[in-house]
Amino acid sequence: MKIYLGSDHGGFKLKEEFKNYLASNHLELEVEDCGALTLDSEDDYPNFALQVASKVQSEQDLGILLCRSGSGMVIAANKVKGIRAVEIYNEKIAAHAKSHNHANIIAFSGDYLSLSEMIKLFEIFMQTPIDESERHFRRLQQISNYEEQS
Repeated sequence: MKIYLGSDHGGFKLKEEFKNYLASNHLELEVEDCGALTLDSEDDYPNFALQVASKVQSEQDLGILLCRSGSGMVIAANKVKGIRAVEIYNEKIAAHAKSHNHANIIAFSGDYLSLSEMIKLFEIFMQTPIDESERHFRRLQQISNYEEQS
């Protein structure tokens, strides 16, 4: 699995800490940092969200985005065809995003989550199996069909 990381200034510190966590604890994952590569208080979250979203091409890839709230990143990433980005802020949402929504990008808040909370939510997401009930695939197909028509 390849993980693409992206953050603006609001999530930069947490992204850097999380990147170190992944390097120490998840050697099986290939990680690409799509920026920001330096802390710049004037950078814009859409640039990083769209870059990560454009790289996530399959169910085997995962994007992880961080900004102040996580919300802006999700809004931007979901503009890219095929992306199912979800903001993760508690354990139930972490599991639901994977099992029901088959999310391929998850976003976290740099302002409201600590590193330990982010790690916990990431691990829940990673360990949750995809619910293969027909209704979930049907709903995702409806979204894909809409994307094809637009």
